[in-house]
Order: sequence, then C-alpha cells, then structure tokens
Amino acid sequence: MLLSLSIRDIVLIDRLDLEFSEGLSVLTGETGAGKSILLDALALALGARGDGALVRHGAVQGQVIAMFDVPAAHPARALAAAAGFAAEGELILRRIQLADGRSRAYVNDQPAGVQVLRAIGATLVEIHGQHADRAMIDPAAHRALVDGFAGLEDEVADLARLHAGWREAARQAAEAAARLEASRREADYLRHAAAELDALAPEPGEEEALATRRQAMMQAEKTIVDLRDAADLISGERAPGPVILAALRRIERRRDGGGEALAGAVSALETALAALDEAQDGLERALRDSEFEPRELERIEERLFALRAAARKYHVPVDELAALAVRHAADLDMLDHGEAQLAALEARAREAEALLRARAEALSAKRHHAAAALDAAIAAELPPLKLERARFSTEIDSDPARLDASGIDRVEFHVATNPGTRPGPMMKVASGGELARFMLALKVALADRGSAPTLVFDEIDTGVGGAVADAIGARLARLAGNVQVLAVTHAPQVAARAAHHFHIAKGEVTAGEVTAGEGTPEEERAPMRFATRVIRLAPEARREEIARMLSGAAITDEARAAARRLLEA
Repeated sequence: MLLSLSIRDIVLIDRLDLEFSEGLSVLTGETGAGKSILLDALALALGARGDGALVRHGAVQGQVIAMFDVPAAHPARALAAAAGFAAEGELILRRIQLADGRSRAYVNDQPAGVQVLRAIGATLVEIHGQHADRAMIDPAAHRALVDGFAGLEDEVADLARLHAGWREAARQAAEAAARLEASRREADYLRHAAAELDALAPEPGEEEALATRRQAMMQAEKTIVDLRDAADLISGERAPGPVILAALRRIERRRDGGGEALAGAVSALETALAALDEAQDGLERALRDSEFEPRELERIEERLFALRAAARKYHVPVDELAALAVRHAADLDMLDHGEAQLAALEARAREAEALLRARAEALSAKRHHAAAALDAAIAAELPPLKLERARFSTEIDSDPARLDASGIDRVEFHVATNPGTRPGPMMKVASGGELARFMLALKVALADRGSAPTLVFDEIDTGVGGAVADAIGARLARLAGNVQVLAVTHAPQVAARAAHHFHIAKGEVTAGEVTAGEGTPEEERAPMRFATRVIRLAPEARREEIARMLSGAAITDEARAAARRLLEA
C-alpha cells in the first residue's frame, strides 16, 4: 500500500508530507482547493507524462516521492529486481520535474527510466475518475481482469510456457527444413565436393609439415654436393693419404738411426693417417644421412599443389579443408537422413501445438463461464449506483486461428447506458461519471483479485444524490476491506464512511520581505500567493467538515446533527 506522499513545488503545493494507512481514506475540500493537483503529483511519481507547467511558479524544479509497502512476492518487486534495483524494504518512487520540461526518475534512490517507473507504478496504484486517461479501461487489461476474477492466473502462466515451447519447437523444425532444402539444392555439388575431399583426405597442419620437409630436402641437395667434393679431396686421386703413408714407410726404414726425432715424426704421421680415415668415415655417414629419394620430393610438391588447388577451389585456407570435409559430410548426412530428423521435429512441433490448443480452448471455456459470473456480479452492483437501466457485458472474441501466449481470446468490457441501445466499448459509451461508477462496480465485484494494492477514485460521486452517494460510499468501504482506497469526494455520505479523513484547502501565504527605494530598506509585505494545505482531521473537525459539505458555507446546528448521524451510522 501507499505509505507516504511527499510533494515539493508542484503547482499550488509548495511543501506537503502525507502519511496514509490501510482502509478507506477520503480527501475533501472546496472546488479548486488542489485535490486534482494532489492526484496529478501522485501520477507523476507513478510515471505519468511530465510537464514543466506542473512546477510551482518561481521554482526551478518540483519533486514527488511516493513510498510503498508491498509484499515480497508482489510483481512490483520483480520488476524492480529485473531492472537492477534493490528490492528489499520499502519501495520508493521519486520523480523530479524541471521547469524546462525535463524530468528525472528514481527507484529506491537509483536513477531509472520513466518507462520502468511507469511499469512499476502501474502494479502499485490504479487511478479511476471521470477522465479516460485515468481510468483502467484499456481493453488489453480486461482479459487479465477476467482471469483474476476466475483465479486463472496459474493456468495463463502455464499456457505462456506451453506457447514458448511450441514456438521453439516450430523454430527448430523450420530451421531443419531450411537446411534440408538447401542441401537438396546443392546435392550434386555436395556429393562431388565430399568425394573429392574424401579422396584428398586433408589433415590439419599438413601444409606446414610438408612445406618444412620440402624446404629441408631442397637444402639437402646443396649439402650433398659439398660433402662429395670434400670426400673426393680426402679419398680421391689427389688424396693426401697415400703420400703420407709412403713418407711414413721411408722414415720407418731409417728409424733405428734417427733417434727420438724420427720417433716423433712417425707418431705424427700415424695420427694424421688415423685422422684422415676418421674424416672419411664421417663424410660417408653424412652423405648417407643426407641422401633422399628424389621421387619423395616430387610427391611432396605434388601433394602441396593438390592441397593448395583445393583450397583455392573451395575458397578456404588449406588448414580448413579438413573441417570443410566434415561439414560437407554432415550436410550429406542431413540430406540422407534429414527427412527422418525433420519429420521428428515437425511431429514434436505438432504435438506441442495440439497440447497448446487444447489448453487454450479449455482456458477459453473457463473465461466464458467466468465472464457470465462477472456480468451477473456487476449487474447486482449497478442499481444502487443509479445505473439500474444500464447493462454491462464482457465480450469475448474467441478465434482458434489467433493463438498467442494468452490463448485464443480477445476480451473487452461493453456497456449500454440506456434501454434499447446497443452495447459498445465502455470507454466510448459511458460518460465520465458513469464510467467511474462502472469501474467502481467492477472493482467491487473483483474485490482484491486482479487489482493493484492501492486504488484511487477521483470524484466518482459527482452529479449523484444522497442515496447513490451513500451506495458509492458503502462500496468504497467494502472495497477497502481488501485493498487500500483513496477517494476524492464531495459527498458527505462517502466521507462519513472513511476510516481516515484529509481536508484540502487553499490559502494565502506571504512570499517574503522585499526592499523598496534605492539603498533604503523598507518593511513592506510582499504580494500574497496561494498554496494548498492538507490536514488529517480529528473526530470533531471531521464532523465540522461533513457538516460543511451538507450545508455549505454557513454550518447550521441541523447540519452538525446530520453529520453526527452520518458518522454514527
């Protein structure tokens, strides 16, 4: 419910802080005192369209803060949490209206978009009055009211889940059908490409490995030439080995007479011969390691050419040829087995649709039954509200071809205010006062089902007599047993039934002191301005206000006695 309303610098209201309680609260006062301004300020906090004209003359900005106490499971908390706002404790909606027309919105003191503020506010407060823009008369909401009256909210939520499942199944079937059709159109190409890639059998990273091996083999050709030349110098016709061996033999024949000097020479020559042999062995091993099959280089070059030609043909890098082959194989599998897969997906979509339609038709039948009960309940409320000749009907247009998340029904409230006339949409047929009373009858019939926790009725008793005003008051009081009700009223019969009574008055206040003359201060009262004040009335003051409402400007003893009887009754 609405706990408090704080208003600063809105039209005639300069500073106003109100606290509200459960039950029925009425706001009374003379015409023009500012009752409508109070509701405009509340609507602004709930996300209504802003207007710089709402800012009090001379002020830079106006501000409205509405504080609510709502249950943890209330939709307003879910909306706030979904928008990223803290959803614990009181829910505070704040709106700042600048004089230049701009406005800022806050939820729990965090900046918010006006759309978010409006969505949250719509779940917290409903304002009903003689103006269409304030009445809850949008046909889009009528179906939800019928569902709330019949307690069908869980079935509607289940239907929405079924609808989402059906849409997903239909989407999957449609995508599978599109893929299958594309595969059929490209069947010849797919089969040729898949066969070619299968024969080629590309592997990830193959190009780099082949290129590296090819480079190594080409480098080895140059190495072999150098190694062979070196081996020829060591072991060929001009090799130094035979010369060194001949010199060694000659020295050995003269070794006995040469002493230690010849012994050293012999050792050195023997070492040289051994080194030459070792070098020759090393060169031979190197030559064997460097040798390769020339045909292998040709095979590598042919493989690289084939891979790169396929990559150009299919417009992919060489390393992606293997993945392309897998995709083509999958597409061929879809072509070969897609009919069965598509049939399974389409069967699942049909089953989901059949279940959805069955539930939607069952829900539609319950709505039709609930609509008849709602019409009867509202019909019983109309005579005391001076609408005894009017008719209210809930029109349900059920079309199986129109299946959405809420079912197959379009719901709209129709009324006929005069005998013999054809019922039409409530917002087009009913006058302002009739519309407000129809909404009251509807709200009483619905009780707290499908309703915001706070209902505001703006002068719905305008133009009615005592008995009708008393009936309106009785129904507002009955409605206040389930939800918080605020009513702006001119009817003493309505005011007498309230649990809380606020009096709204407009009075003169001094704007401040001014100076006159040049450099010489002079005490002088500033021009008077008007401001709206709201007072919660004590029992005795409340009796006086109701007496004023009964008698007018001059309050008589008879009016006070009548006021006392109304309050006692």
